[in-house]
Amino acid sequence: MHIETTGSGPSLVLLHGWALHGGVFAPLVQRLSDRYTLHLVDLPGHGHSRDSDVPLSLDATVDALLARTPPAAWLAWSLGGLFALRAAARSPQVRGLAMIASTPRFVRAEDWSHAVDASVFAQFGDDLKNDYAGTLERFLALDTMGSEHARSELRSLKRDLYARGEPAPSALQDGLRLLEQSDLRATLPDLRVPSAWIAGRRDLLVPAKAMRAAAESASDGRYVEIAGGGHAPFLGHADLVVDALEVFLPTLEAGP
Repeated sequence: MHIETTGSGPSLVLLHGWALHGGVFAPLVQRLSDRYTLHLVDLPGHGHSRDSDVPLSLDATVDALLARTPPAAWLAWSLGGLFALRAAARSPQVRGLAMIASTPRFVRAEDWSHAVDASVFAQFGDDLKNDYAGTLERFLALDTMGSEHARSELRSLKRDLYARGEPAPSALQDGLRLLEQSDLRATLPDLRVPSAWIAGRRDLLVPAKAMRAAAESASDGRYVEIAGGGHAPFLGHADLVVDALEVFLPTLEAGP
């Protein structure tokens, strides 16, 4: 699995969302690398990890991440948040969680109404088989829809999408299944580390209300809302996201 390390200071592991790669975090790298050592992960099947032999499953990917990264806070966007939550539940190596537009459950249930219908991810999976490129572009549009900076965010995501090659179709299907089937809500009350849940108020994929509910369920959770943000607030509202991180990250225990 490809992990790029840059910067200096306390370690911060960054996990990207579906179909992208660690390069998507360039706005955060620009603002944080003078104060943090950033470990930018390309998840299996994505970016420079396209040919990784690590399966894109929660435990296999977390095993590989824990083996390859130092004790650190973890920052995770969207799909990446599922791996971060699982890692925090399993290992004290995770010092804290900064969850950006992510949730322990991405699909609606009777007791979890602030989410999309499971058919959204199932449909993307079906569409991938017939129109790979078009399906990815439609997903990127959903990532940015609603944001007050949607146009510039979409340009940025389109530029990044193939910058490290095409994501593996099998990994994309695996990722969609994780988004559709994972439910990590039960881990929240027992989290051993502080967590910050940074939501875009205009996010159409992970509603802000879901992130507020997750923060309230977490043992030591705090909620931050970016008023004009969509599903990728670290692109169009990078300064506000960094402001939230600079309040949260220094509060974490340094650990042994």
